[in-house]
Amino acid sequence: MSPAPIDAIDTDDVHAAAAGDRHAFERLYRLHIGRIYGAVHRLAGYDHARAEDLTQEAFVRAWQKLPGFRHESAFGTWLYRLAVNVALMDIRARGADPVRMVDDDHLPDLGEAPFCAAERDELQRAIGKLPPGARAVLVLHDIEGWRHEDIGHELGVAVGTSKAQLHRARLLLRNALGEPR
Repeated sequence: MSPAPIDAIDTDDVHAAAAGDRHAFERLYRLHIGRIYGAVHRLAGYDHARAEDLTQEAFVRAWQKLPGFRHESAFGTWLYRLAVNVALMDIRARGADPVRMVDDDHLPDLGEAPFCAAERDELQRAIGKLPPGARAVLVLHDIEGWRHEDIGHELGVAVGTSKAQLHRARLLLRNALGEPR
């Protein structure tokens, strides 16, 4: 999914907010909150309270860093990357390595949950129970549409590590959802 398109109103609001206009920043917040919260919510393992805190932190940091925004990319893209970084730093701060591999003997118990296309909540719960690193790569690749090169760069790992984590995450999901390996 691509970031919200930038238009003249967005550009004007970005410049105004960078100059300290709180109303312009509020308009930017309202325009981008849905996408930012969605990405952070998935990276936070569908923990609503944590996602709200991380989303708020991302917007506070955006307000603080906005005067330095160089307009080399769309504001939505810049904000999205900032929010993903906030969520990934939170994963690390909680003592989880975003790309740590988990041996089969140490896999979390994800339960015996049958899955069909209509059981979105069950899928979200299964994704939320993945180890943080596997969840981060799965969300960034399969849900947010990032390339392995971008994930590797963002997480500071090789492309092959990103691919291995994605493979591991998919296996864990299949297991959690009761599908054969």
